[in-house]
Amino acid sequence: MLMGTWNRSAQKTSCFSAFLVLVFVILSGSQSANALPAFARKYGLRCSACHESWPMLNYFGQKFKDNGYQLMNDRDAPIWQNPGYWPVTFRITPIWHRVSTGKVTIDTYTAGNPVPTGSQIQRITSSGFDLSGLDFHTGGTLEKNISFYVLPSSNSSAQFHFESVFGRLDNLFGSSWLNVKFGRFELDNLLSEKRILTLTGNGGIYQLYHFVPAGDGNVYGQIGENQLGAEVMGHSWDDRTRYSISLVSSNAGGEGLPAGNGYTGYLTASQAFDAGKAGVQRLGFYAMIGVAPTTWLTQTAGGVTTLFGGANGTGPSAIGNKSFSREGFVGQFYFGPHLDLQVVTQHGQDNVWFGQGYGTGTVNNTTGTVLPVGSLAPSWNGVLFEPHYVYSPQLIFIGRFETIRMSQQANGPNYISPVTGLVAPSPSNLGNISTYTIGYRYNPFMTSRAGFAWHNEYNWLHQDGTGPANLSTGAITNINTSELLIGFDFDF
Repeated sequence: MLMGTWNRSAQKTSCFSAFLVLVFVILSGSQSANALPAFARKYGLRCSACHESWPMLNYFGQKFKDNGYQLMNDRDAPIWQNPGYWPVTFRITPIWHRVSTGKVTIDTYTAGNPVPTGSQIQRITSSGFDLSGLDFHTGGTLEKNISFYVLPSSNSSAQFHFESVFGRLDNLFGSSWLNVKFGRFELDNLLSEKRILTLTGNGGIYQLYHFVPAGDGNVYGQIGENQLGAEVMGHSWDDRTRYSISLVSSNAGGEGLPAGNGYTGYLTASQAFDAGKAGVQRLGFYAMIGVAPTTWLTQTAGGVTTLFGGANGTGPSAIGNKSFSREGFVGQFYFGPHLDLQVVTQHGQDNVWFGQGYGTGTVNNTTGTVLPVGSLAPSWNGVLFEPHYVYSPQLIFIGRFETIRMSQQANGPNYISPVTGLVAPSPSNLGNISTYTIGYRYNPFMTSRAGFAWHNEYNWLHQDGTGPANLSTGAITNINTSELLIGFDFDF
C-alpha cells in the first residue's frame, strides 16, 4: 500500500474541512431519497431508513444486516414476494481523476541513442477519464431465517472474481444471539471498508486495515480483505449489544489452500447506548490473531526449482507457520442529527520471521535458515478518524485522517546486515504513513429502482522512507501521492 508532526497534521485537516464546507454547502438540495434498489424493491423502504449515505449503513441498516437482511416480519420469506422481484443491484462509477506521484525513478536518454543512459527521480502526474469496476450484488432470503449474498465483481477491464459468496443461518433455536455464516465474507468491521464512502486509490481503502511494514512478508493480516471461512455472530433484539467470532484460512481470502494449514481467528464485540438528543453511541473492540506460513515447499525438475504447486504456492505447499496479531478499539459517536465521528485504533505485530521478508513465498524459510543478528518482531500503532456531516439525506461531507507509526522496526538497533556484515538498523520512522481525505457525495435522487451520486474527492498520502534512493547521496527518500477524483456513482 503506497501508500510531520501531529499539530501540523491537525491544522491541515481543519483547513481542508473548513474550505470544503464553505465551497460546497451551496450545492445542497431538499428532495426526498429512497432505499438502495435491491432491498428497497422488496420492502418499499426509503434510502434514509437504512443508509446514512449509501452505501454506508445507519443504526437501522446495521440491524437489518445483522438480522440476515430481514425485517423480522411476514415479508421476509421469498414465497411472499412478487414473482417479478429479483434481488439484484448493479453498481459502476465512471470517473475523471488526476493522480500525482512524487519521487519516481525514470530512464534518461541522450540524443540519437534509444538505449537508456541514466536515470533521474521526478514527480509523475497524469489525468484522464476512467472507469471503476462493476459490482453485481444479489442477496436476500432463500426462506425465513436462511439468507445469502453473492457479489461477482470485476475490475475496469471486466475481469471477474467472486468478492463475496456466503450462506447464513439466522436466529438458530429462535435466538438472535446465534447466527452462522459460511463462505467468503467481509470481517465484521464496524467501520466497513466494503461500504466506504470514498473512491480514490489510497483514500478508497482504510490504510489501517491493510498496513504491512516496509520489507515485511506477511500479506495475510488483511482486515480489509474478504476472507474465506465461517462466522458465528449474535446480537440483542435491539442490536445494542453485538459480537462475532470468525475462523478463516490464512490466505488473504484466496482459494486453493495456498497457505497449507494456517488459520486466523477474528473476534469483535460492541455495546451501544443512548445519549439522548446526541444519538446512539457505540464502543467496541476487535482482535485478529493468526498464524501463516513462512516456508514454501519446492520441487526440482530438469535443473529448475519451483515452488510446489506454482508461484507463491497454489497448492497445499506452505508450512513453517508463524504468528501475527492486530487489535484495537472502535468508536461510533453521534453529535445530533447531522454530525458523526468514526474512530478506529490499532496495535499490530508480526513475528520476527515475517519482519525479515518471509511469508510471501519469494523469501523461503528453508531448513537451516538463520535470522540476521539483531532481527526483531515489527510492531506499530495507528489511528483513524472519519467525520461525516449529513447536511440532508442527499448531501454528505466526508473527511478522514489516518496515521500509522512504527513502534519497533524489524531491523533493530543491533541489526547486522547479512550482506555487508555491518550494523545497519532501519530508521525509526521507516514506513510511517499519514493520509488525509476530503470529499462530498450529492444524491439528486434515490428511488427504489435506481440510485445516483455525484462524487467529488481529494486524497493526499505521505509515507516515510519508501521512495527511491537519492541519486546523488544514496539516501532513501519519502513518497507523497495525491489524487483528485470526480465521478458519477450509480446503481440500478
